Amino acid sequence: MPEPILTPAAAALSQHLHGRLRERWAALPADKTSQPPPDYYAAPVPADLVGRRAELIVEASDLVSLRSALQSDADAVVIDFDDTFSPTPANVQAAYEALTWAVQTDKPLLARTRALYAVEPHLDFAGPAIAALCDLAAVLTARPAKPIHLYIPKLETVAEAHFWEDALSMSEAFLNLPRHAVRVCLQIETFAGLLNADALLYALRGRAYGLNAGRWDYVFSLTKHLGPTLTQPMPPRSQLTMDVPAMHAYAETLVQICRARNAEAIGGTAAVAPDPENPQPALDAVLADKQREAAQGFTAAWVGLPELLEAVRAGLKAPSSPNFDKPRSISEEALTNLPFPDILPLNEVQDSISLALDVFAAWFAGRGVIVRKGRIEDTATAELARALVWQWVRVGAWLDDGSTLTPERYQQERRQLMPDSEQAAQLLDHLVLAEECPAYFPQEAMRLHRLPAKVSRKCQNVKGQNVETLR
Repeated sequence: MPEPILTPAAAALSQHLHGRLRERWAALPADKTSQPPPDYYAAPVPADLVGRRAELIVEASDLVSLRSALQSDADAVVIDFDDTFSPTPANVQAAYEALTWAVQTDKPLLARTRALYAVEPHLDFAGPAIAALCDLAAVLTARPAKPIHLYIPKLETVAEAHFWEDALSMSEAFLNLPRHAVRVCLQIETFAGLLNADALLYALRGRAYGLNAGRWDYVFSLTKHLGPTLTQPMPPRSQLTMDVPAMHAYAETLVQICRARNAEAIGGTAAVAPDPENPQPALDAVLADKQREAAQGFTAAWVGLPELLEAVRAGLKAPSSPNFDKPRSISEEALTNLPFPDILPLNEVQDSISLALDVFAAWFAGRGVIVRKGRIEDTATAELARALVWQWVRVGAWLDDGSTLTPERYQQERRQLMPDSEQAAQLLDHLVLAEECPAYFPQEAMRLHRLPAKVSRKCQNVKGQNVETLR
């Protein structure tokens, strides 16, 4: 498979950015603390996004779904290079080429680049390329006259925010665009990012119009933050609803900052997959979730499938009115107030192992997102699943069959689902049995395996049954 190729314009911009920013990038994420910013207001919402409610997210190399999304009645389309994306050479090439025709739409477009931790090993700019800068160059040069809006993922530190501000300002100057022509929304999907959210928004205030809640990435980050000090197990995913005090405090913190700074609060992804024979329960669940978000002050949200658009719009049709008081401080105790269980159901452990294996197998096969058991699963949910299992093994969690989750018991359960010879199994063992919780699984996968170039429409799940992909 040929290596991915940037257009001449994108390659020139990427070369320009790498030459000026590589040393700073190598020093990130830097200090994870910040000082309270002075009073300020965020940038206004871009004109083409005013009043939109439902943004349909599409994996960047899924050409069928991208064409469908552009023809759908979504209020806007998000082209995703991050959590739903498997960065094989073929996928990177397909995604970059797709930008050339995707930008011809009249529909509002946004893109989410890969996070700053990621490298693009198949491109070289005096060393392995910084994936976020390659994606940024491809996105901005696809339509410089009307730049695509951006979501900035996994932002944690003020140094990272300044890095992005400088990368965007340099891009604008290189492309002869006005300052702050490129508009951004910041994803608050890590614990450090939430604590620094006001300072992050301030650092990008000339172009940043909002904050987005990334629920599962946030809980993954919270698991990494709390895991080393806890003596009891983290709650399983099924108990980590937005009604849990810690998750309610997370959403409240984000909305308060947005209200104080006249910014938009963008809600989480509607990520259920309705049963075609009985879709109403899933649609009702999405409606209720978005009504909750609207009551909290969220004004729009991501949508994982076109059939969920109407439910999301209906739930968000009347968001609560903003006020612009100073954000109140919410204690770290409130942000970590979780329903820690004494005993874990074995089936929750088994499902977490199975989920991680399913997503990892799909990711290695070139698919970053799957439908599994009525839910859309991607990198974010797999990261949470493997981090939970790591933490449960670490504390030797008691199981409801009377045993404890030792490393040996974990491997026994994993081997019942997938043999040791599979890449996904090797990756999960590496992540779960590590002394410290590794930061991001794609990073670890690149250390263990070379990414395959093959792109598969279907992959086999851990029990040999088809796991549906979204292509």
